[in-house]
Amino acid sequence: MADGILTRIAPAGGQKIAAGDQQPAAKDPTGFGNLLRRSLDAVNRSAAEADQMVAGLVSGEHANIHETILAMEKAGLQMRLLVRAQNKVVDAYKEIMRMQL
Repeated sequence: MADGILTRIAPAGGQKIAAGDQQPAAKDPTGFGNLLRRSLDAVNRSAAEADQMVAGLVSGEHANIHETILAMEKAGLQMRLLVRAQNKVVDAYKEIMRMQL
């Protein structure tokens, strides 16, 4: 960790990794970074969909206020969940940084 790259402690299958065999975390399709990226994309899509529905309701393109409110609540819930997950990750990071070695 001297160079700032997080390394995998135990790969799948219980095999040991030599120091030169480490792969970048960005290529792991099931990694935390990709999960976070997909979650952010989903929240962004929901917020954009809610914005479009509000704009359509205001402009008179459609008169379905129920679907508009549901889309807004869905986007709001996803955002609150994402913020709570962010706070948990930050708290875990702070706790790790306080650990004595």
